[in-house]
Amino acid sequence: MKYALVEGRKTEALKSLRGICPSCSSELVAKCGEVKINHWSHKGTQNCDIWWENETEWHRQWKSQFPIEWQEVVQFDAKGEKHIADVKTDKGWVLEFQHSYIKPDERRSRDTFYPKLVWVIDGLRRKTDRTQFQAILEDSSKAPVDNVNIRKINFPEDSRLLKEWHNSEAPVFFDFHELDDSRLWFLLPVLIKGEAYLTPFSREEFIKVHNDNGFDELVNIIIPNIRDIIIGHKQGISNRAIKNPLRLARKRPYRRGF
Repeated sequence: MKYALVEGRKTEALKSLRGICPSCSSELVAKCGEVKINHWSHKGTQNCDIWWENETEWHRQWKSQFPIEWQEVVQFDAKGEKHIADVKTDKGWVLEFQHSYIKPDERRSRDTFYPKLVWVIDGLRRKTDRTQFQAILEDSSKAPVDNVNIRKINFPEDSRLLKEWHNSEAPVFFDFHELDDSRLWFLLPVLIKGEAYLTPFSREEFIKVHNDNGFDELVNIIIPNIRDIIIGHKQGISNRAIKNPLRLARKRPYRRGF
């Protein structure tokens, strides 16, 4: 964990400090060494949140883009089940930064537990993910949406990342940070069963749209408009009949690969 409560305040781990877990109220010990990043740990092997994973520097860099009060927020459901969200915005969006492999059942459980969930996936965890992802982009075609580049993925099963994530009902962003630090790839929430659509999305814009509480517009207005355009095209309806198809359109042209 990045934060513990020390005298009632969120505090990062420093050598010799003792803190309290904001989730279970048990004692936490500061772990500060030269190999792993500084973090708080429960005594022994216990962990009060089964969804929690060991953090990497990638996690920390993402969390640091948002206010401290948004980071590591304890969430409860109606039955009293609780988990610690990586980030929760003022508009209630939970941002989960996922490095390790997650089983489909656990992913679906998190989708259900957090009503407004966004996944950011570390695309460089496995060596093969980059090359597979680049190959499906090479084989993609442009979706019939004006003013923005959306790629229809013709062979999603050829990418392990897409096989794991393309059925997610929550928005998913893939981060190939060491290869392109300025761009994410946004996997649009299921538009049409069996089809996958990706669009480049500025990292700066992703951070800004959450800090400025503008993500609701993307999910509630823009994505449904895109869905209408794509379905309308299949039915022979011109996308000119759809007003304001993508107000947050990115002007950066599509580039092959990374």
